[in-house]
Amino acid sequence: MKLFPVRGGIHPDYRKDATSEKPIVALPMPAVLHILLQQHIGASAEAVVSEGQHVKKGELLGRAQGAVSAPVHAPTSGLIKAVTRCPAPHPSGLDQLTVVLEPDGKDEWGDLLPPIKDPFAATTDEIALRVAACGIVGLGGATFPSSVKLNLGKIHKLEMLLLNGAECEPYLTCDDRVMREFADEVVDGARIMAHALGTPKIVIGIESNKPAAIKAMTAAAEKVTGVVVAPVPVQYPMGSERHLVQAITGRETPIRKLTADIGVVVHNVATARAIHHAVRFGRPLINRVVTVGGGAVAEGKNIEAPIGADVQDLIRFCGGLRESAHRFVNGGPMMGQPLPSLNVPVIKGMSGILALTKKEANEHAPQPCIRCGSCVTTCPCGLVPVEMAAFIRNDKLDMAARSGVQDCFSCGSCSWICPSHIPLVHYFNYAKGALAAQDRDARKIDRTKTLVEARNARLEKVAEAKRAAAAARKAKTATPESDKASA
Repeated sequence: MKLFPVRGGIHPDYRKDATSEKPIVALPMPAVLHILLQQHIGASAEAVVSEGQHVKKGELLGRAQGAVSAPVHAPTSGLIKAVTRCPAPHPSGLDQLTVVLEPDGKDEWGDLLPPIKDPFAATTDEIALRVAACGIVGLGGATFPSSVKLNLGKIHKLEMLLLNGAECEPYLTCDDRVMREFADEVVDGARIMAHALGTPKIVIGIESNKPAAIKAMTAAAEKVTGVVVAPVPVQYPMGSERHLVQAITGRETPIRKLTADIGVVVHNVATARAIHHAVRFGRPLINRVVTVGGGAVAEGKNIEAPIGADVQDLIRFCGGLRESAHRFVNGGPMMGQPLPSLNVPVIKGMSGILALTKKEANEHAPQPCIRCGSCVTTCPCGLVPVEMAAFIRNDKLDMAARSGVQDCFSCGSCSWICPSHIPLVHYFNYAKGALAAQDRDARKIDRTKTLVEARNARLEKVAEAKRAAAAARKAKTATPESDKASA
């Protein structure tokens, strides 16, 4: 299959060898699970259980609220100990509404949705509703509710479903292992999605440093028609959906547009497997594969963990720490976020837990920019990071916006390549947050202005009606006097 060049990018030390040959192992059920009600982009789920209630595996714990939302389900059977606020795996460490579940050891399934016997005879709505009911979200890290993307075929003329198996982040191998061990399930899930989307073609993009996954997926794809496996260059951030689409199709996604606007919908390989389980068996998303790695971990593993297990449970299952970790990271080292502590739960979008040593963290005090231009040639979005950072340092956010800072997707390539160790991506994340806040404030002001204008118009209308009524009454009382005078 012909591939196309993608601008920029870097080639870090991928450090996948520590876990790439480790088969997926199941985590023993922890003594307690903390299931967050907000594990996805969009509105938080609403709790439908209460303290003291007994639930079975797969039972609904929180219902979706709104079009962009996702429900959460019980990863095992047990007793609801509380519905309270607990720390989330977010750098802020802020609390979120959480269902605390104490497993009963029976792991007893509740009533599941009936299997869709022939998914390829089902309608788009039937498949999308099933995916929504099972709480499937993008497992590559974006956590966008998958059912919403399955309806894109109604809006756009689609040519291709592109399955993302690039997994370009260093250390992470969870998608690699899913493709090796569950290739048939991944391909079946992809075919179901393609049927719902109405796309005639399925391409599975896998970085060429995963030969075993390429072999397994190719063997599974050969059993059906319309599925092609495409090895792509090892180049971070090839796992970005826009850049993977460009490498496969040669088309560049326009700014502020979706890949669907150019005929391609992208889903992660682990998401495809989850959809296979949801449609074929009615199983909700209650666990996921997580890579636990980093130099401070005694033994790196790929673990299938129940949603809600504490990060500490996974670290302990890997033999604990061989040395003190300088930093714990949720996800990969490039785009992952620092963990506030180990006492936070696994969520649907958690692909990795890294315990990095001081050497691996490779932190340095920033030095003055030497104007080398490395960040410019590296940026996969064609931006000028050095210029944007200068604007942000001088509080010229409007200039940074005009320079395209909101088109940056925080891959971190510029920070990685910078010889002066300037944390460029931190500047851009700050600016995007500040600009978003300004936009919210502006929209709030506009909304308030609209409401005030509407209120004033309403009051003026009422006042006009009162004046008209008063004039009518005056005219009515004046009429008899006029009649007498004429008489």
